[in-house]
Amino acid sequence: MSDQFRRQLRHEVEQWRSEGLIDATQYQQLAERYQFATLETQSRDRFIVVVISLGSILLGLSAITFVAANWQAISREVKVLLAMVLFVGINGLGFHLWSRAPQEPDRQTWQQRLGQGLLLLGALMLGANLTLMGQLFHHSGSGAELCLVWGLAVLIMAYSLQLTSLGVLAMLLIGLGYWYGIQELSGAGVLPGLQWMIQFMPLVAVGLFMPLAYWCRSRTIFTFGAIAVISSLQVVLGDAYGLFIDAPGIVLVLSFVLPPALLWSYEEWWRSLRALNQSKPNAAQNLAQTLESLEESESAFPPLARSLALVWVTVLLYILSFHGTWQEPPNRLPLPAQLQFWLTTGTSLILNPNVLLLTGLTVGQWFYLLRPAYPGNCRRLSSDDREMLLRLFIIAGITFWHWSLTPIQVFATVVGNVLLFLLAVKFIREGLAEGQRSLFWSGTVLLALQILSRLLEYDTGLLLKSLVFLLCGIGIIGMGLWFEHHLRTLKRP
Repeated sequence: MSDQFRRQLRHEVEQWRSEGLIDATQYQQLAERYQFATLETQSRDRFIVVVISLGSILLGLSAITFVAANWQAISREVKVLLAMVLFVGINGLGFHLWSRAPQEPDRQTWQQRLGQGLLLLGALMLGANLTLMGQLFHHSGSGAELCLVWGLAVLIMAYSLQLTSLGVLAMLLIGLGYWYGIQELSGAGVLPGLQWMIQFMPLVAVGLFMPLAYWCRSRTIFTFGAIAVISSLQVVLGDAYGLFIDAPGIVLVLSFVLPPALLWSYEEWWRSLRALNQSKPNAAQNLAQTLESLEESESAFPPLARSLALVWVTVLLYILSFHGTWQEPPNRLPLPAQLQFWLTTGTSLILNPNVLLLTGLTVGQWFYLLRPAYPGNCRRLSSDDREMLLRLFIIAGITFWHWSLTPIQVFATVVGNVLLFLLAVKFIREGLAEGQRSLFWSGTVLLALQILSRLLEYDTGLLLKSLVFLLCGIGIIGMGLWFEHHLRTLKRP
């Protein structure tokens, strides 16, 4: 609860007590529940943080100005000493403040917040120190090397301190170094270890970022890590597309289908296996306890991965719904020649560790979804899993058919629009059933966007466009009002 809400509630509760609506005992219970006594203390702490931060900034600017004025006269050893003392001092003070135990377990004190800020400042200063050391010792490195080394160092700090802010900073730095380093792989001066890291970034992201998300219990780090894995995998497949321009079907199928299949099938199998091992397989009385432990062991990461997969599929279907996406391939070999090409030259992509391991992981995860949830159950694949699997099979089928067998531009466009329409209807239906505004409005906006896109894509008259705009506006207003009325009906006892 925000401090503003608690402050307004305290004002209202004091009025209730003065008007006799509640007695002193009830007032005391509300004051203890919502911690009215700590409101002034927290305001004072925030004021102290602002004062200390402002004073620290001014002191830092004074020190920087003094050093800059005498920088040429300072020897190299003194420069290194100043940089190290400043770096160690800020991180040491930040760690000291951050590690102080709070009086209330669920609240952070101003010292802890200031400590986190200083630790983040220390992580930023690490990059400045690396740049300074390179200049002092005449080491000319690229920007990609700086960002990657800097990001790895901050990542070690994030693992050590279990801080989400440092983890996000490390991922941003490594991502920046990766995108800079893609163009520098063939250039001279790139360290061999960093070159290997750039080439196998999808696997590196899985190994470095996903454990950090669990270590910090951070949905933000998990989201950034999933984006890092998928985006770097697309870079690998994009490079392969240039090599297989005459047989692009399989490459495009992997680009379209592999990311959502990997995300949707993600599940914490080690948790469920641990819970299942705690029960006896032939004891029916332990079945309920096993299922309860399974439910309690689940975290928020698998649903988050499925949400990201839905976002990917939604954007992909919207792109595939355009007629211009399905252009006829300019140079396409016959199917026997394509198969021969894949059995010879195509092995470079098939045996690529990034593609091979992530594809194997995806297939293994889907087979794990088919396992029995408990003894006596034939399968665990839910209706949502079957819908997603069918949707991915259709996308893979029309993609391979169009770019490897024969052009089906009109049919593929119709199928893309039908799949997008069904997905929008699914969002609307689930939003109505569960009373979720986000799902309902996602489906409504997606449906309206599809109609408007088809209207603007094809050559239509202004009167028809005006009519469609009018109908979409009236429809959105009407559906919104009806949905709010439907929500009020659901909430009535």
